[in-house]
Amino acid sequence: MLELKHNLRVEPYPYQREGILFGLEKRRLIIGDEPGLGKTLQSIGIADCANAYPCLVICPASLKINWQREFEKFTDKKALVLDNSTRTTWPYLLQMGMYQIAIVNYESLRKYFVWDIKANGSFRLKDVVFCPEINRFRSVIIDESHRVKDPGAQQTIFTKGITTGKPYIVLLSGTPVVNRPHDLVAQLSIMDRLKEFGGRGKFLSDYGEKDSDLSELSRQLYEKCMIRREKKTVLTDLPDKTRVDLYVDISNREEYDVAENDLRRYLEEYTECTDVEIRRKMRMKALVKFMTLRSLSAKGKVKQAVDFIKTHLANDKPLVVFCSYHDIVDALKKQFPKAVTITGRESLVEKQAAVDSFQGGHSKLAICSIKAAGVGLTLTASSSVAFVEFPWTYADCCQCEDRCHRIGQKENVTCYYLLGERTIDHKLYQIIQDKKSIANQILGADDDIPTDQLYFDELVNLFMNYG
Repeated sequence: MLELKHNLRVEPYPYQREGILFGLEKRRLIIGDEPGLGKTLQSIGIADCANAYPCLVICPASLKINWQREFEKFTDKKALVLDNSTRTTWPYLLQMGMYQIAIVNYESLRKYFVWDIKANGSFRLKDVVFCPEINRFRSVIIDESHRVKDPGAQQTIFTKGITTGKPYIVLLSGTPVVNRPHDLVAQLSIMDRLKEFGGRGKFLSDYGEKDSDLSELSRQLYEKCMIRREKKTVLTDLPDKTRVDLYVDISNREEYDVAENDLRRYLEEYTECTDVEIRRKMRMKALVKFMTLRSLSAKGKVKQAVDFIKTHLANDKPLVVFCSYHDIVDALKKQFPKAVTITGRESLVEKQAAVDSFQGGHSKLAICSIKAAGVGLTLTASSSVAFVEFPWTYADCCQCEDRCHRIGQKENVTCYYLLGERTIDHKLYQIIQDKKSIANQILGADDDIPTDQLYFDELVNLFMNYG
């Protein structure tokens, strides 16, 4: 391996040095390492070693403060989180050298970087007038880049426009291929790499069919623009995860059974219907009923969840708990008032304070929402994770688990899944665990990375036929 000369304040692991060197060579790339392997440090290392400043970081809103801290932890540079107070002054602050990094969330790209859109309703990249200050950036880091997989989405269009012509473009994603090869099209375009695959049409023609040669796509990706490592191959001292399924009784059985029977009758009507348009409308209504059933199961598990948490905390062991619905978070917080919460309702400063409190040992319990705390955060103070509710996809389950199972963790991580007995939980859980994604074929991993799309008909079939 070539020697890496750097000014980082930490010494990267050997595989991280490899990632930085790969980025310095390729310049426009995807770092697709499994969560917990330090993609953030590698991307910062690429920008810093290349002196590719000013640097723009595009990330989820919940991770802006974390990115600011990481840049200032690993380098001697200053990072600016864009907000209303710097909406008009950020170019001046960068020009004067007061800051070298700007950090923005996906939802605010239009606010800070778009002057005008010369189209009514839907628009394309050619319709967008960007502010000229975007030309200041020499590098762009795009965290959780699978968020810009839809070529027609506004955030994807804005990201593409901002990255055009930039010397260094680094995409970070533990799941760069979420559903199918089509998900790579926009990400390759953002890196200005799509033409190397013959353009969009040829790419989809070559790799968009079920019988496509995904091993060839994998080979080309690794050769041209992607690096991906698994924990088990590069971080052998990181303990494995253990998953434990805990089936619990629900406290609202009668209410749940009424809703389940209603859904079952509705699905019988759906399966007998032959009109395509009517089936489409029924499918939308059925999805709402599935969500209602899932919510009722979560509500019925609260009592058992409280008991489980009390038992765990009695052993003086920290615990991270994941939920989906705010009312479940609130119910648990009421029972454990000293717990910290990390949800979509806290400010970024409050979220970071909660993380610091938990990591510092001041609180033994962190109650988190899946969407707000499922990515980017480090909660290695605990080696135990509990799901009162769990995501719809296996990839999201892994993301949540890896808040604890990442660099800095010294113990085996145990992940407890609280599943409502005789509820929709075990049906969803079976799909999540069994679903095999073609993403694994592309990434060349030994461990499958399942899809994040729960196919409706498969769910219906399992619901109607699973005993």
